[in-house]
Amino acid sequence: MEQANLGFCKEWASPKHHAIAAGPRHTVGLQSDGTVTAVGDNKYGQCDVSGWRDMVAVAAGNVHMATNTGNAHTIGLTSDGTVTAVGWNKHDQCNVNDWRNIVAVAAGWRRTVGLTSDGTVVAAGRNNEGQCNVGDWHNIVAVAAGDWHTIGLTSNGTVVAAGNNRYSQCNVSDWRDIVAIAAGYLHTVGLQSDGTVVAVGLNKFDACDVSGWRGMVAIAAGSYHTVGLQSDGRCAAAGKNEHGQCNVSGWRDIVAVAAGCAHTLGLKSDGTVVAVGDNKYGQCDVSSWHGILLPGN
Repeated sequence: MEQANLGFCKEWASPKHHAIAAGPRHTVGLQSDGTVTAVGDNKYGQCDVSGWRDMVAVAAGNVHMATNTGNAHTIGLTSDGTVTAVGWNKHDQCNVNDWRNIVAVAAGWRRTVGLTSDGTVVAAGRNNEGQCNVGDWHNIVAVAAGDWHTIGLTSNGTVVAAGNNRYSQCNVSDWRDIVAIAAGYLHTVGLQSDGTVVAVGLNKFDACDVSGWRGMVAIAAGSYHTVGLQSDGRCAAAGKNEHGQCNVSGWRDIVAVAAGCAHTLGLKSDGTVVAVGDNKYGQCDVSSWHGILLPGN
């Protein structure tokens, strides 16, 4: 998810960092001391993050629901602008050790995306659908990675996209005054400066039915669901709810959200984390977490 400042202006500060990340079957948390913790499926070592230090952001790859969704990777951004990765690397999505001057990261299906300090973007991994064709992007302030498409937010509040557009998930060229972006399996979500939300793409399960949302300050997108964080610390969700991943209406004091394949995470103002949804692999077992990095810290 991308935490947004509703006082939209063209002069952006550094990107807001992700302290919680939800993969298909695992969950990652960045602690305030720069270490990282993870729970859930570890088939490819995507939870092997206990040795990470000096991290400022985390990302978890893959948001789609299929028999092979356990094939995932985890990305960590260090305070010196370098990037580390663990997990599934069949398509070289973890080959990011030579990246430098990175200020934000995103991870999709078989792919990793990095935003550099000069507003350009780098990508590694599968490019069959053109989702890594981001080399000509400029003035980018945030990035998001869906399964087969990549989204970039520019400094003037417009949005660019690359990759698969079968369900119109890349039809974002007319968006304006966007302050945060999120990319799900086959849909894309944008938070506008007035706290409203727009969405395009596959809407089979109503994940794009967000036009009535108001007062939002952050968004997240999973396989078939969308989550919004309100300015009062409450949350809203739309889309598929087969595993209860949209049951967030009772949450309070939330300061950040993340959405995985079929589970949803909320970071509370006291540094603890709540989770709902699919817990077959223990990806929602976060009740013991404390000291997760809060936005702005």
